[in-house]
Amino acid sequence: MGDFNTITSNNAKEAMKIIEENYDKISLILLDIMMPGQSGYSVLEEVKNSEKFKHILVVLFTVKSFSEDVQKGKKLGADAYITKPFSGKELLKRIKDILGNGK
Repeated sequence: MGDFNTITSNNAKEAMKIIEENYDKISLILLDIMMPGQSGYSVLEEVKNSEKFKHILVVLFTVKSFSEDVQKGKKLGADAYITKPFSGKELLKRIKDILGNGK
């Protein structure tokens, strides 16, 4: 994705395995709330409650734009929230802004 190295997963269990194996190289996680197996909220909670992982920025994205969904994500420690649909250009700009190197 643009200027970034990316790793993808298809479900929450695989995502946690990738995070465990690469946490020292991960700056940001793009996390869909609607995931097979368990919700993105549970992955977010696991990441933010871990001493090893809590330094990683987490951006939630979903079609759910209800206020309670956004509040739940923030309460669990999400660093940002992006509502689908969004363009690749918009996503890249948001990521750069969140990482602090936006133009």
